[in-house]
Amino acid sequence: MPDTSSARPAGACSRVSRVRPFPPVPSRLATAVLVACLPAVAAAQDAGPADVAVTSRGATELDAVLVVAQRASRVSNGALNLDLEIRDTPQSISVVDAAQMRRFGADSVNEALRLATGVRVDEWETNRTSYGARGFDILNTQVDGVGMPNSWGIATGAIDAFGYEKVEVIRGANGLLTGVGNAAGTINYVRKRPTNERQGLFGLSYGSWDTLRAEFDYSTPFTVDGTWAGRVVAAHEDGDSWLRANHDRRDFVYGVVDGQVGRNGTLALGWSYQRTRSDGIMWGALVFVDADGRQLEWPTSATTTQDWTYWNTTTHTAFIEYQHRLGDDWQLKLAYDHRRFSGDERMFYAYDGAGMGLEPGTGLGLVGYPWGGDDRAVARLGTATLDGRFEAFGRAHELVVGVSASRSSDDGRERAADPDAPAWGPLPPFPYPTSALPEPAWGEPVQYSALNQSLERVFGTTRLALTDRLKAILGVNHARYRRHGRSYALDFDQSTRHTSPYAGLTFDFSERVLGYVSWSDIHQPQDQVDADDRYLDPSRGVNVEAGIKADWLDGRLLTTFAVFRADQDGLATPTGEYNEYGSYVYAPVDVRSKGVELEAVGRLGEHLDVVFGVTALELDGLDGEDTYPWVPRRTANLQLAGRVPSVPALGWGVAGRWQSGVWNTESSGFRVRQDAYEVVDAFVSWELRPNATLRLNVRNLGDRKYINTLRYSGYYGAPANYTLSFDWRFQ
Repeated sequence: MPDTSSARPAGACSRVSRVRPFPPVPSRLATAVLVACLPAVAAAQDAGPADVAVTSRGATELDAVLVVAQRASRVSNGALNLDLEIRDTPQSISVVDAAQMRRFGADSVNEALRLATGVRVDEWETNRTSYGARGFDILNTQVDGVGMPNSWGIATGAIDAFGYEKVEVIRGANGLLTGVGNAAGTINYVRKRPTNERQGLFGLSYGSWDTLRAEFDYSTPFTVDGTWAGRVVAAHEDGDSWLRANHDRRDFVYGVVDGQVGRNGTLALGWSYQRTRSDGIMWGALVFVDADGRQLEWPTSATTTQDWTYWNTTTHTAFIEYQHRLGDDWQLKLAYDHRRFSGDERMFYAYDGAGMGLEPGTGLGLVGYPWGGDDRAVARLGTATLDGRFEAFGRAHELVVGVSASRSSDDGRERAADPDAPAWGPLPPFPYPTSALPEPAWGEPVQYSALNQSLERVFGTTRLALTDRLKAILGVNHARYRRHGRSYALDFDQSTRHTSPYAGLTFDFSERVLGYVSWSDIHQPQDQVDADDRYLDPSRGVNVEAGIKADWLDGRLLTTFAVFRADQDGLATPTGEYNEYGSYVYAPVDVRSKGVELEAVGRLGEHLDVVFGVTALELDGLDGEDTYPWVPRRTANLQLAGRVPSVPALGWGVAGRWQSGVWNTESSGFRVRQDAYEVVDAFVSWELRPNATLRLNVRNLGDRKYINTLRYSGYYGAPANYTLSFDWRFQ
């Protein structure tokens, strides 16, 4: 977890010149592999099309057509590869479903994850974000349970959330899921799928900074008996931002078809496309301290960009899944994903050239660095699983076994800027105009990075019914991981293999109270290098978690209380030095995270839904309590949504998040701090007709001014803003 100061922006390439900022990383699939969470709250209002239709067929008729029954009872098994309810899983899980995202206007993955308990969303640039939990970076993201390790944990661009039914966050060690992993967790994005009834949604919204968004979601059976059905989802968004010169345009299209093949087989095919164009982007962020060590305050709209900067990305994803029923108790599933990413960037970096802080009273001291690049990435991921139930010792048990293979290749090319351009060298006093410097002439693209990754896994998990109340979950995952390629003039080749065990116990104290304990192995390959420019060995360790899950109010409310501890040995930690090759030097450090989490999700009454979460943790390592000081030690989140009983057409909701203070050290050696703060969002909605809803969302209701993260660098979060939207549901 690099502790890069605001003098140099972080990137995903471990080998970089000392005199240059980190270039944008080839996607490493971070852009193509994000989105999904738990069905936390019952969708009583503002529902999307999946919430509107009511299946008219009876259970007997549904079972007659296999694919129809699967659509009606589709579940995600992203936590342990077993079809377990959240209550029965010996790990902490949070879910953000489509209804929550719609109510609170969470149109991007970043906005959706801010609704999840215990998740840290660090937007340290306008187009790059890191996610974290329990003090560590979330380095593994999946779509429908399929993904590859993203060693730097960086997501590029704003990923549209409209194509996902939910986002699942499985907190804690994830080696059983991915073969490699750390103690933070896994994000699993669950795609929307066809429904058994014809249903549609059209949405239109307009908000602050002239942001216009249009959405379309339509699902329909193709045959009378429902054996084949399809769904198409599309979204377009265009608008400015609170940051000067920043403008974003995003187009998203997704289509999926599923149906029955023979008596026992089902087939699903899908494709998605997202094109994002961002102008006036920030590469790196703000310098907050002057040479006297005084922390400076800038306008909320402050930016280091220039008008000619942009970062455009395009992502294509295609997948095919085949499931075959083997008798009444077993099922074979085959899946293949193909993902293709491309990026085109013209960027400008402003940093503290002398490393002493800005000149007091003048705003002088920043130095400019222009950069251009082109990125390409392709990934192929295949999995095969067999799962089912078996009888032994007079009891029924569950088992899943599988194999997977993944390959990815990334190619990064840079364009040199004219060395005589004014964009190089000392800059005008900050904050300077975004038109202060003309765009430099750019050279032809030259390759600077080539990365090839492969991951093969063999895994198995079983849930054994030891007694009626006591269940044991045992799992093992053997993975082989390799990456090789070139970064600038240096070749690299690293391979590792590891077997990760997992064990868990659940005990039903009563029909409504379950206790659990789980133990997981940690094994994470690392991209960072040491003083000799050698890759650090994989980080290893263990994760232990124990907790209580309880149902309340006749099963309408689920609470989870968890105590966790993670020991990660040899975790890459920045030293603040560079080696002779110009690479930033990291040292292997043993880091311990321990803490508690509490989450309550469900319905308090007929008209009130709630999500409440609290996380408290301690981080010990090289710097004692100051290890990773940009990580808040206390966080809390609350969502309330309901309807006015006397006026059922009127809906309302409020969502708040709070975090304790954080700090980090800039290149000048001075600390920059952000005190504890809270952000409150709210909405009101009115059902004009049973199929038409008008909604007003207000974000940052109290107009709180805050630095959004101090992870690498930071800038101010969005001030108070609004969105007015109209939804029309049809069949």
